[in-house]
Amino acid sequence: MSHRPDETVQQIDTSPQHTALAHPLRQRLLFALGGRPSTISRLAAQLGVNKGSVSHHLRVLCEAGLVQDAGTRRVRGGTEKYYRRTTERLLVAEPQAEGTAALLGAVAQELDRSPADHLLSLRHLRLSPAKAARLAEALAALVDETEEDPEGEPVHGVLVTLYRQAGA
Repeated sequence: MSHRPDETVQQIDTSPQHTALAHPLRQRLLFALGGRPSTISRLAAQLGVNKGSVSHHLRVLCEAGLVQDAGTRRVRGGTEKYYRRTTERLLVAEPQAEGTAALLGAVAQELDRSPADHLLSLRHLRLSPAKAARLAEALAALVDETEEDPEGEPVHGVLVTLYRQAGA
């Protein structure tokens, strides 16, 4: 039996990829493109930013190989260009502080714009290494195994992290 890599997951390990992830708007663009391809105009409206900024940041994401051209469509005498993520998920094996800060900043902006109540909880627990590993596995399984509803239902963001405090 041959093992083939999971084509839905992209490993983040190059300098351009880390640089691309080090900006909150680029993180939000990746969030927005998670469901389906979109145009610069739609992304700008969805995220509440100008089209020039979206265009610039999409170019950075494309150059890093995180976003790609998804084709064009003729509309009212013009052409709309669509963009999509290159994979469903990103795996950052060795997170860098700038990318993590941008991710948390992007989530904070998303929470601020959320039209519904949200859950934000931080708790510090004393756990043995074995218990921490079991909790991490259970949290990952809960997120990975949650079955999505069909197209048309609202998209919800889920951010899960388990980390050991420095010096603790």
